[in-house]
Amino acid sequence: HVQLVESGGGSVQTGGSARLSCTTPGYTGGRHCMAWFRQAPGKEREGVAAILPRHGRTYYTDSSQGRFTISLNDDKTEMYLRMDSLTPEDTAIYYCAAAPSVPCDRFDLYNYWGQGTQVTVS
Repeated sequence: HVQLVESGGGSVQTGGSARLSCTTPGYTGGRHCMAWFRQAPGKEREGVAAILPRHGRTYYTDSSQGRFTISLNDDKTEMYLRMDSLTPEDTAIYYCAAAPSVPCDRFDLYNYWGQGTQVTVS
C-alpha cells in the first residue's frame, strides 16, 4: 500500500505563489510515476503535472504549463508543486497521486491517492 500525504495548501492572493508538498515514503523503486491532480468545485478531477522519478522527466498539462513546476527532493521521498501567477481559476483541492509502470502523462491510470489539500485563490 502506497501512502501519500499532501501539505502546503491554504489561501493565496491572485498573482501569488504557493508550493505544495507530497511525502512519498519509500516509494522510489521501479518505473513508477508521480503526479499532481486538482479538483475544482463542481468539476471533475484533472491532471496538472507528472514526473518520472527514475529520470526526472516532467509532464505538464495546458492548465499548468509555464506556471507550475513539479519536482522531487534529492532522495525522491518528497514531491513538490510550485505554482506561480495563481488565479481564482486555480482554486481547487490538489491531490498527490502515484501509478506503477504506466506512461506518466496517462493521468487516467493513476491509482494511489493522497487525501488532498485545499488551495484557495482570491
